[in-house]
Amino acid sequence: MLRHCFHRPRLSPPPSRWASSLHSASEFDFIIVGGGSAGCVLANRLSADSRNSVLLVETGPKDRGLLDSIRLTMPAMLTANFMDDRYNWNFVTEPQRNLNGRRLTWPRGRVLGGSSSINAMIYSRGHALDYEDWEASGAAGWGYADCLPYFKRAQTHALGADEYRGGDGPLHVTRRLQRDQPLYQAFLDAAVQAGYPFTEDVNGHQQEGVGWLDLTIHKGERCSASAAYLAESVLSRRNLTVLTDTFVNKLLFEGKRAVGVEVEPFKSSGGQVPTRLRAAKEVILSGGAINSPQLLMLSGVGDAQHLKEVGVPLVHHLPAVGRNLEDHLGVYLHVTCKKPITLYHATPHFPHKMAWMGIQWLTSKTGAGTSSHIEAGGFIRSAPGKRHPDLKWQFLPGASDEDRQLLRDGHAMMLHCTTLRATSRGFIKLRSANPRESPIIEPNYLDTENDRVDLRNGVRLTREVLQQQAFDEFRGDAVSPSDLVQSDAEIDAWVRQHAGTDYHPSST
Repeated sequence: MLRHCFHRPRLSPPPSRWASSLHSASEFDFIIVGGGSAGCVLANRLSADSRNSVLLVETGPKDRGLLDSIRLTMPAMLTANFMDDRYNWNFVTEPQRNLNGRRLTWPRGRVLGGSSSINAMIYSRGHALDYEDWEASGAAGWGYADCLPYFKRAQTHALGADEYRGGDGPLHVTRRLQRDQPLYQAFLDAAVQAGYPFTEDVNGHQQEGVGWLDLTIHKGERCSASAAYLAESVLSRRNLTVLTDTFVNKLLFEGKRAVGVEVEPFKSSGGQVPTRLRAAKEVILSGGAINSPQLLMLSGVGDAQHLKEVGVPLVHHLPAVGRNLEDHLGVYLHVTCKKPITLYHATPHFPHKMAWMGIQWLTSKTGAGTSSHIEAGGFIRSAPGKRHPDLKWQFLPGASDEDRQLLRDGHAMMLHCTTLRATSRGFIKLRSANPRESPIIEPNYLDTENDRVDLRNGVRLTREVLQQQAFDEFRGDAVSPSDLVQSDAEIDAWVRQHAGTDYHPSST
């Protein structure tokens, strides 16, 4: 967040809630760059004070048109949206030396609601000790007891309010949507047979163990940050303007004060003079772990030597910008299913069933279209002695590849295992001074022995669950990894070829 504390007369923003363009010298109290999970909340909260004029700028389209609304709000459409350039930046990493030189696709939402409009809708707060560690590191007021009231305030849980759940917040959360799918219960029973506790609420008193996952779905529809915080009643505020399909080239500075942004249409044909918009109070960056550091560096805030190398004039030497990148890395373990009860029926091999799923959802918001189908999971420790869970499980009654696209070669199921506390660190850098050029993304996966051991242990523990008695009537053959993959070296080799992002970059 870039602050400056001076006021000036400002031009009145347009009275309409949506804007396709604004004239230069338009001025607002607050300009929010990025209409994603954080930006939607900020736009709501800041415009709740009628004395504030607020502009929210989003590069992507609205999420309210007929086609967009269907594609983005139908939970089961998430795999179709995941790689769609209309809603997605579709970033690509540098070749990963510890992943056999593979470049990984990093989907990031480029639409109102950001990644909350295209993700798997899993609502997960993190372990209480994570927040205690923040406070112990100097972040006063960020302990779990401090954060919990805000978690509750933001949420309306379908099961009602209690000590950990909210009952009247804008973000709707539910669970257990596909109750007729027996594979979820088989997973939970198998994990208990393997020695893990069942927890009634992974976001409540006890995260550790396995249980039903909370999902940001309401009445059969995705509840994105846009749906939750930019409802019609909010968009009708005369002091809030939402500018979509608009690309921010750079921040504007006077000395070291951020005073506005330079923008142009996202689909600009070139040769157009950019528009300069002014902020009387604050410019707020909420572009996420990739776009925010990229925009700072394009604007002259970052490591002086790096900015010199790419030809960006220096405004402020801040070498931490773009550094310390971390992400969750995970693997999918697939086995075939002996019974025809998986999401294989939701592939083009069965067009009549796909059509029926769409009809059910469109007419009554019921059926398989109402779920992301990742409804059960858990949090476990990769080894004895770990202070708190450092692995996450997500069970899917189907099989997908590293890009979350459903596999189409028969009935199968998968258990996804992700490391939660990787020690490898990477970076974001500019590729050039051209704001339209994607940045260099170097996650530096599996750079430490700790990370390699944790994920190897995760593979072994996940296999143990899949081999439990509860799966006997469903489990067929191991697909990936095969039963031939057994030694540490073989598991590590399989991980290098198959591990992928769990889409949670942070800390830049």
